[in-house]
Amino acid sequence: MLKSTEEVTQNPASTSIINTELLKACKTETGLANQDNVNRWRVDEIVALFELPFSDLMNKAQTMHRENFNPNAVQVSTLLSIKTGGCSEDCGYCPQAARYHTEVEDEPLMKLEDVLIAAKEAQNSGATRFCMGAAWRGPKQRDLEPVLKMIAEVKAMGLETCATLGMLKDGQAEQLKDAGLDFYNHNLDTAPEFYGDVISTRTYQDRLDTLGRVRGADINVCSGGIIGMGESRNQRAGLLAQLANMSKPPESVPINLLTQVEGTPLFGADALDPIEFVRTIAAARITMPQSYVRLSAGRQSMHEGIQALCFLAGANSIFYGEKLLTTGNPEAATDRALFNKLGINKV
Repeated sequence: MLKSTEEVTQNPASTSIINTELLKACKTETGLANQDNVNRWRVDEIVALFELPFSDLMNKAQTMHRENFNPNAVQVSTLLSIKTGGCSEDCGYCPQAARYHTEVEDEPLMKLEDVLIAAKEAQNSGATRFCMGAAWRGPKQRDLEPVLKMIAEVKAMGLETCATLGMLKDGQAEQLKDAGLDFYNHNLDTAPEFYGDVISTRTYQDRLDTLGRVRGADINVCSGGIIGMGESRNQRAGLLAQLANMSKPPESVPINLLTQVEGTPLFGADALDPIEFVRTIAAARITMPQSYVRLSAGRQSMHEGIQALCFLAGANSIFYGEKLLTTGNPEAATDRALFNKLGINKV
């Protein structure tokens, strides 16, 4: 199993932005690093948010949420795995990695007509954005061509389009933009100093470079991370600092709770306390006040009371439907029932 990191004590390094040199390098290479005249969130400042009394943290997050969004409206997306399994990467959480022995089978790219049927079903269920995910390290041009057609056809249905296809090469983001792509998802996953404990087959800079290409092509950025992989609170804060300190924070920030799958290295990891997950949502809302903060993977394991606290903390987007790529998700009817209880409207 991949090693986990114990909670770390405060030290001088933790009072500055994590991986500042990487941010500076990224400033010229990808345009993602924050400009010097923009206020930056220091990691210790975000840790201080986590350490507030729970009611104070929730009040700050709810106040920030109300200043920027309708507090009773949640954006709804549906995610479809258009190409499942067989990935060459070694992400420790992912059952689609070919090297791990899980129940996920390697499947070919879906046919266009099947994708469109799924998109129509999502639209009829109330989703406004349709995200297509493919288990690739990065798409080759021959892989990208049929996906461009899928994007164009889904866009023509009146849905917002999103894709997560792995790392992008020069020129590929522009092709996706021309096809009608609205959002591209590429998660940072965790803080830079914990990243190597989870993944070795691509670097943090690889992820930043892809996000830079997406932003450079004028596609909305969807980027977040996975919580509960054994990272410390400082490292959870470090992930949020990386996202919040971009020159323009992601328009959409998915916060995933690790879904443990037997056969992956992270199977058997200690479960994250649910209140710590809510604190992470609240800290994301405070540090990225104008971003949509999405409850993503792991909702199936959350009691509806915890989900309600997440919405109170500023989460205002969910994935909707019975499956997220290869893992379970609350069914649409269950989500509708919860929304009715909470007085939440879908947007």
